[in-house]
Amino acid sequence: GYEMTFQVNHLGPFLLTMLLLDRLKASAPARIVNVSSTAHRGARGGLDFDDLQTTGTFSAMAVYGRTKLANIYFTTELARRLDGTGVTAYSLHPGTVRSGFGREASGFFAMGIKIARPFMIGSVKGAETSVYLASAPGVEVHDGRFFARCRPARASKAAGDAEAARRLWEESERMVGLVPA
Repeated sequence: GYEMTFQVNHLGPFLLTMLLLDRLKASAPARIVNVSSTAHRGARGGLDFDDLQTTGTFSAMAVYGRTKLANIYFTTELARRLDGTGVTAYSLHPGTVRSGFGREASGFFAMGIKIARPFMIGSVKGAETSVYLASAPGVEVHDGRFFARCRPARASKAAGDAEAARRLWEESERMVGLVPA
């Protein structure tokens, strides 16, 4: 019953993490790695909490960017809530990976993907930052940070909104049924 991109990119990972959280805490030290994207920069105004389902004007890329901002909000709020538990969380941009993304697109977007495809990285290269965050020693000092190319990276100004991160957490709990509506 939710907008598909928001459901797949944010609500699904949020719910899975919440369902595994007790086990992760019991297994500390543990790490949670959320794949975001520099596409989050497209959500300059942050999230519209009055329309998280994008019932108004729909743009696939705008919705994608907002869900990637939601990944960063989720990660920073998760890191804040897990402080001192031995469980750390990170978000990352994998790079522009040659995948099935946009394969059902049409028009200028589809043409743009075809033109850009030869310049995209492969899946192994795209997984490097995820693997690094899951396994590299010493990365714990960067708890809650956004990464690109295996190092801390600057997220957008909107991504630093702690109140929006807290609010998204509460809305997400309600949406996935972890708290009464």
